[in-house]
Amino acid sequence: MWNYQQISRIDYRVIPVILALMLIGLLVISSYSIDYTLDNQDETFFTPMVKRQLQGFALGWGVFFFFAGFDYNKLREWTWFLYFIMLLSLLGLFFTDPIQRVQRWYKIPLLNISIQPSEYAKLIVVIALSWYLERRKHLSQEWSTVFFGSLIVGIPFVMILKQPDLGTALILFPITLVMFYFGNLPPLAIKIMTWIGASALLVVAVLFLGVISHEEARPYATKFLKDYQFDRLDPNTHHQKTALTAIALGGLTGKGWRKSDFTGGGWLPAPYTDSVFPAFGEEFGFVGLVVLLVLFYSLIYFSFQVAAVAGDHFGRLLSAGITVYLAMHILVNIGMMTGLLPITGVPLVLVTYGGSSILSTMTALGILQSIYSRRFMF
Repeated sequence: MWNYQQISRIDYRVIPVILALMLIGLLVISSYSIDYTLDNQDETFFTPMVKRQLQGFALGWGVFFFFAGFDYNKLREWTWFLYFIMLLSLLGLFFTDPIQRVQRWYKIPLLNISIQPSEYAKLIVVIALSWYLERRKHLSQEWSTVFFGSLIVGIPFVMILKQPDLGTALILFPITLVMFYFGNLPPLAIKIMTWIGASALLVVAVLFLGVISHEEARPYATKFLKDYQFDRLDPNTHHQKTALTAIALGGLTGKGWRKSDFTGGGWLPAPYTDSVFPAFGEEFGFVGLVVLLVLFYSLIYFSFQVAAVAGDHFGRLLSAGITVYLAMHILVNIGMMTGLLPITGVPLVLVTYGGSSILSTMTALGILQSIYSRRFMF
């Protein structure tokens, strides 16, 4: 089940990319988690939050190498157990006290940590859908395959949406679309899903480009959306404006590490979580953001190569789903911070502060390497 020899066969090109992204995350966290009321804190890189993130990274690397050596084919045997635990954990959130007015985390007082089940739910959905589509390989053109495949995704989608966590829930849609495509499901089903996605993006574009003002659309939109949900589609929120301002202030080369006036002055909300992209942009400028984008491009490129060389249908579906899972986090977070998408709280993988995001991402990357290292085994 676990074979240390498989570690020597992984794609080592991905290691420096992951390390570089982690370093960028630590730079941002260190810069904006300083307590200036304490002496010499401005000279210390290892702030308490940096130390906690390093602990998450250490655990993440352990998870990465464990799953890289783990035979991904064994995940078939655990699929429905993982799926059941996922549903149970999502359901249990509704019986917990809200944190920041939403029910997304389990707080563990003794360990002083919070766990966000929806971060792991996305990966488990990919595993469950891969298992199901492989089992239905010879019945892939049947509409019953589309129905039950949609049900596998739809149940956690609704539960996550009710937390409420719109951003996380919506990431499941493109994952499902791509996996249905790789699973050779009916072309009409793929076209319907594509049109639904394109229509949703068109509505967002119309609002964000000012073709129709936010207030003009309110009477129609609030017939099927709650007021607070529609407010997220406002392109003129404080968060949207400050994110764009921080990026603009960075200029070509940025103001330098720990030298930002705008974000450092507390004007940009959540600088090391949701807003890590503009926070980094103010300090390191356009050049820094280009480097960050190249790193993300490399990560996704190497991940898609795994899908191309996977040795079996299950591995191909699993790697395609994981790659889209990673890519959508990157695209949605950057889209939010550049004024192209509404802000919904999607983390920027490997850069945003948070243990649940790190562990789920490193687990996903480890599974990819397990598929890559066994690409010639049948």
